[in-house]
Amino acid sequence: MKIVFTGGGTAGHIFPIVAITREIRKIYSGAGLRLFYLGPKDEYSLTLLSEQGVLVKKILAGKLRRYFSFKNFLDILKIPIGILQASFWLFFLAPDLVFSKGGYGSLPVVLVARILHIPIFLHESDISPGVASRIESKYSLEIFTSFEKTEFFPKEKIICVGNPIRKEILKGSEKEAKKIFNLQEVKPIILILGGSQGAKNINEIVLEILPELVTNFEVIHQTGMRNLNQVKAEAEVMITEESLRKYYHPFAFLNENYLKNALFCCDLVVSRAGAGSIFEIAAWAKPSILIPLPSAAQNHQLKNAYAYSRMGATEVMEEKNLKPHFFLERLKHLFSRPDLLEKMSERAQNFARPKAARIIASYILEYLA
Repeated sequence: MKIVFTGGGTAGHIFPIVAITREIRKIYSGAGLRLFYLGPKDEYSLTLLSEQGVLVKKILAGKLRRYFSFKNFLDILKIPIGILQASFWLFFLAPDLVFSKGGYGSLPVVLVARILHIPIFLHESDISPGVASRIESKYSLEIFTSFEKTEFFPKEKIICVGNPIRKEILKGSEKEAKKIFNLQEVKPIILILGGSQGAKNINEIVLEILPELVTNFEVIHQTGMRNLNQVKAEAEVMITEESLRKYYHPFAFLNENYLKNALFCCDLVVSRAGAGSIFEIAAWAKPSILIPLPSAAQNHQLKNAYAYSRMGATEVMEEKNLKPHFFLERLKHLFSRPDLLEKMSERAQNFARPKAARIIASYILEYLA
C-alpha cells in the first residue's frame, strides 16, 4: 500500500500530515505500507516528515499570488517544471492514493494525479479555501474540512472532521513545563504565539507594554526565528526592574515538546488565527485571544477567528484596531473574571475535535482496503 501526501507553503500544511501519518501507522498492521511526500523545499518541515518514516521528494512549485509581484514571473517558470517532476515521481511510485493538504506546493502533484487517474483526497483547514484548494476540489473524491461552513466546496463532497492535530501535543506535564521554562508560578501564565508569518507585529505590541505585562503576568513568548535576538535586546532595555525579568521567557520557536508543555501550563493563549493553532488551543480547552493575520490569503484567518469566537471560546482583536494598552487592559479584564475564563475554556472544549487525524486515517485505510 502506497500513499503520497502533498501540500506546501507553511507548517500549517505539514503538521496535519504528520498527525495523519502517525495515526495510519497506529491503525495499519499489515505489511508493505509506504508513505511518501511530494512538495516544495522546506528543511524543517521535510526533516519532520522524514522522522515519521515518510520518504520525501522535493519538487518545484510556483506560488499562486493574486497581487502583482516580480516573483510571479519566476514562479510561472516553476509550475511546468514542478509538473514534470511530479509526473516522474507519481509514475515511478505508482501510489494507490494522493492526499493533499492544499497550498501552492500541492497543485502540480494533484494535477498529475488527476491525469494518471490516481484517487485524490483533500483536506482544507480554513473557512475560505485558497486558489490551489479550489482547483483541487474539482478532482477530489472527498474533501475533509475543519469548519462546518467552509466556503466554495460542493456540499456532497464535504466531510467535516476538524483540523488534524498531533495527539502528542496533548501530553504536557507540570514538572517538565516548569523545568523547560523556568516558571515562577506565582502569576497567571500567558502563552503568546506569533505564528511563522506574523510574529513581528505582535512582538512590537508585547514589547511596548512589557514592563506592565510582566508585572501582572508570567509570559512565554514565541518570537519567530528571525526576531529572537532583537526581542531579547529590547526586553532587556524595557524591563528595568531586575526582579521582573524572571517572568518573561522568549523563545524563537516552540518545537513539539516545548509547545505541548507551554499549552499545558498556560492560563490563556494569544495567537494568530491559523486553523492549526485554533484547534490545538481548543483541544487543550484554553481561553484565548486571537489576532488574525491581516495579510492572510482570502482573509481566511479573520473568518476562522470569528467562526471560533461565535462559540464563545475566544476574543478576537483585529490588528488594525489593536493598541498595546487596550490589549493589556483586555488581559486584565479577562483575569478579573474567572467565571468568563472558565466559560471560554468549556466552549473551547466543546469546539475541539482531537480525533480528526484518526478519522481521516481510518477513512483512507478503509478506502484502500
